[in-house]
Amino acid sequence: MTEDTLGIGDLARRTGVPVRTIRFYCDEGLLEPARSVGGHRRFDGAAIDRLNLVRRLRGLGLGLRSITDVLTGARSLDEAVASERAALDREVATLAWRRSVLRAVEESSPADRAARLELLSAVRDGFSAHEALVRLWHPMTTGPIPPDTARMFLDISAPRPPEQPSTAQVVAYASLVVLAADRTLAGHVRASTLLGHERIADLGALHAEVAAACSLAFEPVAAGAAPGPGAALDRFVAAHAAAVGAGDTPEFRRALNCRTAPDRDPRVRRYWRLAGEVTGEPAPMGVTHTWLLDALDRSVA
Repeated sequence: MTEDTLGIGDLARRTGVPVRTIRFYCDEGLLEPARSVGGHRRFDGAAIDRLNLVRRLRGLGLGLRSITDVLTGARSLDEAVASERAALDREVATLAWRRSVLRAVEESSPADRAARLELLSAVRDGFSAHEALVRLWHPMTTGPIPPDTARMFLDISAPRPPEQPSTAQVVAYASLVVLAADRTLAGHVRASTLLGHERIADLGALHAEVAAACSLAFEPVAAGAAPGPGAALDRFVAAHAAAVGAGDTPEFRRALNCRTAPDRDPRVRRYWRLAGEVTGEPAPMGVTHTWLLDALDRSVA
């Protein structure tokens, strides 16, 4: 056995890994040595390549569990590296969030500091904050909506926090989280968005047409124009009418205006304004949607 194998000292010299570390790797199952008659660890030639791989992966910062997965074939090297990178991305984003939160506290006035501390301390990090927004809006994607449409809806309604948020953005995002926990807001969202879903044959088409109407409203909203009649409002109403097999009549507009009244609640308006502060968009879709609802309300007043 000793002629074709290496002792632990020889393996250490061949790889540059200290004997103490090799013993640790053996104890952890990364290396599986044989035993000599005297009970000493003996390693075959493949242990050199295996130990060199372990050394390199440790140099990249991979943990023992990830390295074990690579050695056993449970995961490929690409998968292990991608997983480690994703974990680091999350850690970096969390640190960026914390830094901006601390800066936001520093920049607050003495009169506002207590309220800002209360607001920001309620949100652990950007990831948990985003999950809170998703919980608010996810029920609105449970109907027969195409996956792409559902993802687009959640991306708009529950925007992700910026990777490098400003102090204003973390304050706005924390305020969104507080709003998302408001049961009255959640009730308004459900009352408007889910009402009558069973009557709509193609929810994906409705979402697409409403998005198109919001796009038409982008320029007047960005320019600060007051809500009013026009192509954007007509397409918005036509989208809802077509979804239920109706026509754009004064009676239908009054009914639609009544059904969507919860979306004009001050809490909903504030939610979309804060979302715009987070994304930096001049006219977020939520804001253009509210603008269209106001235009509808004026058209039937």
